[in-house]
Amino acid sequence: MLLYSLMQDLTQGLNPGQRDAVLLTEGPVLIVAGAGAGKTKTLTHRIGNIIQKGTPAEAILAITFTNKAAKEMRERVFRLLGLEHDAPVWGRPRGVPFIGTFHGLGMAILREKGEAIGITRSATIIDADDSYKLIKQSMAKAGIDPKQFEPRRIQSAISRHKGNMGTPEDIEKTTPNRFLGQTLRRVYTIYEATLRETQVLDFDDLLQKTVLLLETKPEICAYYTARWQYIHVDEYQDTNEVQYRLVQLLSGTKKNVCVVGDSDQNIYSWRGASIANILEFEEDYPGAKVILLEQNYRSTQTILSAANNVIAKNTMRKEKNLFTENDPGELISCFGSYDENDEARFIAGKIGGLLGQGVRPSTIAVLYRTNFQSRVLEEALLYSGIPYQVLGTRFYDRKEVKDVVAYLRAAENPLARFDLERVINVPARGVGKVTLEKIFRGERASLPATMRAKVDAFYALLARIAESAQTMKPSQLISFIITETGIEKMLSDGDDEDTERLANVRELVTVAMRYDAFEGKEGVEQLLADIALESDQDNMKSEQDAVRLMTIHAAKGLEFDQVFITGMEQDLFPSRRSQDESKDISEREEERRLFYVALTRAAKKVTLSYASFRTIFGQRQVNLPSEFLSDIGDNLLRHESRDGGTVARIEKPKRKVSLLGWDEEYDDGETVTYL
Repeated sequence: MLLYSLMQDLTQGLNPGQRDAVLLTEGPVLIVAGAGAGKTKTLTHRIGNIIQKGTPAEAILAITFTNKAAKEMRERVFRLLGLEHDAPVWGRPRGVPFIGTFHGLGMAILREKGEAIGITRSATIIDADDSYKLIKQSMAKAGIDPKQFEPRRIQSAISRHKGNMGTPEDIEKTTPNRFLGQTLRRVYTIYEATLRETQVLDFDDLLQKTVLLLETKPEICAYYTARWQYIHVDEYQDTNEVQYRLVQLLSGTKKNVCVVGDSDQNIYSWRGASIANILEFEEDYPGAKVILLEQNYRSTQTILSAANNVIAKNTMRKEKNLFTENDPGELISCFGSYDENDEARFIAGKIGGLLGQGVRPSTIAVLYRTNFQSRVLEEALLYSGIPYQVLGTRFYDRKEVKDVVAYLRAAENPLARFDLERVINVPARGVGKVTLEKIFRGERASLPATMRAKVDAFYALLARIAESAQTMKPSQLISFIITETGIEKMLSDGDDEDTERLANVRELVTVAMRYDAFEGKEGVEQLLADIALESDQDNMKSEQDAVRLMTIHAAKGLEFDQVFITGMEQDLFPSRRSQDESKDISEREEERRLFYVALTRAAKKVTLSYASFRTIFGQRQVNLPSEFLSDIGDNLLRHESRDGGTVARIEKPKRKVSLLGWDEEYDDGETVTYL
């Protein structure tokens, strides 16, 4: 155990709620933390306090949802402990708390103890794209037409089912449509068999298999409950069934579990997150203490008042009321545009004005409900010469980078068929589909002599990479792969686009240098793990001074000075699906929670916009302003025109919409008058 100098008063500078959370260390604790309430500071100081009281640092576990959040928490805790923030934290205890994501935790446990259920350390972790390809292959084996059943929907259904610890048999029983249920079961069965045969794990396996391990091997579960005496979980409202069960298993009999969350920010039910986990925490953990963190340190009071007004209409929540000591700030602006192009030009113009005032582009975000809305926004920003970055393009998704990583994974796990398929012809070797099938059937000896020589040379190359991985540092190994495989020469002999690709694979060497301090093969293993687990947010380069464009879901956990929320139209936001009276109330309330999350991303100013006409999937639609606009409160809104003047406020419940000189009648709606 490392010894630390933590004589500082860890409650200094904390508000009363934060202080209570830091000092209350025993038993189950629920911290209801509103947006911008300083939850990370609270958690890190709580961890520091536990260590200060004499608990070994390695006895503390903290789980987050994103690498970004884990990195921030790790850096803060390590600063409190007087350690370098990049100290190794994975694998065996090294005198530091374990701070990582749910999936990172699952990977670490499976790496240590997974062989007890047949999972080797060399098992390959595949990302969502590779999983999708495997789903398509499984559908083909099952004879299922991808035109009849969209593969992405099949993938999503299986992923969500795995998050609920469901089997292929379960998915058939729980799917209302019998034919669809049978289809899902067939694909799920083939998909799982392929994963097992090739020693491959998808993201969902990292948690599902971990829970299976802990539930079926009591001695291993006891090992981890003894190892981690204090458990902290961030964003608890976003946990699904498998994450819920994992926390319960690890909390053991002591139940020293502290969860932080906000029911008002539960926006991921579509991927299995259950709001019931936070709402029923006190039932699940009898004697639990509840602490409210309501003071916001991010936003103006105007923004918080708007958010409070919006979310107050929901019933499924832990009640709280955000406040701040910050300035009241500007009113929320609202612009009604003619169509989506007019809306985009308005936003580009406003952003251009801000940049002219010296505002940095990276402090501005443009948020939208769905991805299709980004196109016209990108065009308007590009035309205006405004730098922007669309969240969602991962560095590791680039072909040339995936090729290098696939070589490394194939060397580590020769059973991973899709990695072999990816790189056996990179650079070109003339290996066709017939040859590949013979290879995978174990019939290499039957190949013609010339082809067999090519294939043997490829496998010899993989063997050299695997051997080099035993002694080389990760950065050296990546450089070795780039050179020895011929990728470097292939890209060097190409055009300007290939030159850029070569720069990308060389950047991978720089990335790998972060792992050179690890011992033995652990650096390579951790490099592959982090590549697999990287999220879109992790790839958002903070050094790139550009306006951020993203969906509201992607913006969760981020903050910006200036936030533009576009497409504030009924049937778009809230979505038409959520307004279906046959839908459960939770779906309608989740849309309101999504708007609440969007509002609270802003520190200084929110600008809302909507379009009277919008073309969606080739259809020109006439729109009503979103009901959320009237939820905000007239005293907090300023309706403006393109020239900066004001327009009449939105009125309800009149049934007429005046659209730039002509009127349309609707069954219900609002009156928008343009001046």
